[in-house]
Amino acid sequence: MSSPVTVAFGSATDPGLRRAINEDSYLAVAPLFLVADGMGGHHAGEIASATVIDEFSGFAGRDSLEIDEVRAALAQARRRVEALPAGEGAGAGTTLTGVVIADVDGEGYWLAINLGDSRTYRLSEGVFEQVSVDHSVVQELIDAGQLAPEAASSDTRRNVITRAIGAGSDGDADYWLIPAEPGDRILVCSDGLSSELDSAAIHAVLVAETQPQCAATRLVHEAMLRGGRDNITALVVDATAVRTRANRPGDHTSPSAAAAADEVDGDTLPRVVATGGF
Repeated sequence: MSSPVTVAFGSATDPGLRRAINEDSYLAVAPLFLVADGMGGHHAGEIASATVIDEFSGFAGRDSLEIDEVRAALAQARRRVEALPAGEGAGAGTTLTGVVIADVDGEGYWLAINLGDSRTYRLSEGVFEQVSVDHSVVQELIDAGQLAPEAASSDTRRNVITRAIGAGSDGDADYWLIPAEPGDRILVCSDGLSSELDSAAIHAVLVAETQPQCAATRLVHEAMLRGGRDNITALVVDATAVRTRANRPGDHTSPSAAAAADEVDGDTLPRVVATGGF
């Protein structure tokens, strides 16, 4: 059986202008498009992020994944990071964000996952929105009405995250099941990109560059031009074809979508089934 979502994609990463080591790791091969941003300094963060990506790499080449498989891989990745020995990543942590291709009753979906402050965005039918919700002190202050969103990029607490894999965190991941549409463009990135480029600048590049590899390369380049203060990684994934059942309702409230929502309800905070409900 073929993949429920056929994709074209591109990837780019750079240590940036101030870091000697790139602690970002990523996986860009169908059906997984994931970015992990390591924390811990020196080689520790690099080892933690690479450990997580390695755990998921065994799924490469599959047509699709089920959420239980993703959850199991995440749990095993967490155990591996927490078991890293002294001098080889002990105490380090990493973020994880991105999408995997999922098959729900024969239809193509994006299964998005997030832990930390790396980000997943979606450009669909001209609408550009952030799918993931940052697990950060700054985001909590914004949600509580104690900080204006426009002040977030300059706040001294902007790099303090509240959930991660490792680093003493046991916070759950957020999951979203989103019906895929032909023409969807997904961006998965580390905060080295989103901290240099605001949403308008990111959107402009995704619209201007039609080829996903060109878009990923340019996004990293633009972040470098604006300072490149952190490691920068960008994955751009385009849905070129999507398998759907006939007469999929426009509001995606079909039984398959409802069942998909139930599947992820256990440890999901924001949950999205409708196309434009981010």
